[in-house]
Amino acid sequence: MTKVQIVFYSMYGHVRLLAEAVAEGARRVPGAEVGLFQVPELVPDEVLQKSGALQARSAFAHVPVAVPEQLADADVIIFGTPTRFGNMCAQMRNFLDQTGGLWARGALIGKVGSVFTSAASQHGGHETTLTSFHTTLLHHGMVIVGTPYSCTALGNVDEITGGTPYGASTVAKLDGSRLPSENELTIARFQGEHATKIGHRLAGR
Repeated sequence: MTKVQIVFYSMYGHVRLLAEAVAEGARRVPGAEVGLFQVPELVPDEVLQKSGALQARSAFAHVPVAVPEQLADADVIIFGTPTRFGNMCAQMRNFLDQTGGLWARGALIGKVGSVFTSAASQHGGHETTLTSFHTTLLHHGMVIVGTPYSCTALGNVDEITGGTPYGASTVAKLDGSRLPSENELTIARFQGEHATKIGHRLAGR
């Protein structure tokens, strides 16, 4: 059994939709046990209400909240975060900042780590968010897995689309009205399957 944890933060649902596609891809690997988790919210409900995010987040309120210690039980951990000025969001940073105990005992060394993201525009920080996130995973000794160009959807230049060799991504539009396209979801599914297969091999299963 290869244990896969998909740990995400989503404000309006874009990252959550990618997370579900990543989970779908991971489940394609025989013997994969896939869990979907969200990191705790830091923004007060009244602020979320004003921005319209409270209602959006209610659609996935049933997804269990992750705790840092659970990461030690996984073989593969795939993180999802929206872009905030070219970096991960504060909610994800806060969650990762609580993994010091895991780092101290090397609990994540050798595990597969992978990341996906969402940004408002095509050039809104997809790649910098993913690669800067990798720094934390490297400090934990994780084996970073991206999305190689064997995923042919990465080569699609006939439409506006997210997707990078560092991980899946989606373009949400400035008002958040654009949902992940089928091309972006294809890349996310590929990422989930690809990372899980590598984790399966590394775990010797």
